[in-house]
Amino acid sequence: MILKNIERICAERGISIYALEKEANIGNGTIKRWDKSSPTVNSLQAVAKVLECTVDELLSESEPTTAGQEV
Repeated sequence: MILKNIERICAERGISIYALEKEANIGNGTIKRWDKSSPTVNSLQAVAKVLECTVDELLSESEPTTAGQEV
């Protein structure tokens, strides 16, 4: 679910996964592997900061009801 949330938020923000990884200072291809492994808290925080969202939004199992509104 984390990967799907990140992909959705990236699409909303117009940023690629590659650019996100680069800006968050995490390895190339790391985020794509999060569908099979768990990210570190530090990595999640870095991604949330770049995407200007909360870690809770990245971890959420439900889709936001309105763009930009937290669930």
